[in-house]
Amino acid sequence: MTSEVVENEFEFYSKAEKYWKDVPATVDGMLGGYGHISSIDINSSRKFLQRFLRDGPNRTGTTRALDCGAGIGRITKRLLLPLFKTVDMVDVTEDFLTKAKSYLGEEGRRVRNYFCCGLQDFSPEPNSYDVIWIQWVIGHLTDNHLSDFLKRCRAGLRPNGIVVIKDNMAQEGVIMDDVDSSVCRDLDVVRKIIRRAGLHLLAEERQENFPDEIYHVYTFAMS
Repeated sequence: MTSEVVENEFEFYSKAEKYWKDVPATVDGMLGGYGHISSIDINSSRKFLQRFLRDGPNRTGTTRALDCGAGIGRITKRLLLPLFKTVDMVDVTEDFLTKAKSYLGEEGRRVRNYFCCGLQDFSPEPNSYDVIWIQWVIGHLTDNHLSDFLKRCRAGLRPNGIVVIKDNMAQEGVIMDDVDSSVCRDLDVVRKIIRRAGLHLLAEERQENFPDEIYHVYTFAMS
């Protein structure tokens, strides 16, 4: 659990903020030098998401999505804006959100809000979102903050709405990365936190065709 590897919570968060302030506001920067995997990532995410958006009595709506840890808007631009009427973005780094306004181009007019905030302090507006997308950012939250944030996300969903986490999974336990001040949890730990937040797991999928040297990446849909 993060309590075992995070010695100082304040330092854990401030160090991460400092790290991201120095990262270039580019797709390659967002992906830690792995910009070339962006299309593989987006295409898999689209396929995963579309099974919930297809016709059916309980299908997820397409009115509004929230991109958490949005950076410059890579996911907003290529995954969410093509599928949803409006999108909100939240990220802790102001420079990224500023860059997003030009990176998103014309379609960026459908981004309603740019929230500059760490997820540990962010509350989605209740009953507002069809999809809350959380990618490559849960490692920047302690277990307690992640569980609490997911509870707030649950309250932020519209009827039939879903929360999606897509992130790196460790082989075993919780691994600390001192460089960007983040943790990588194994599948069991993540599933436990999801349950603790009162969310119900609808689907889980391992990302294929990523480079062998990076962590396994999994996508979870929850309601």
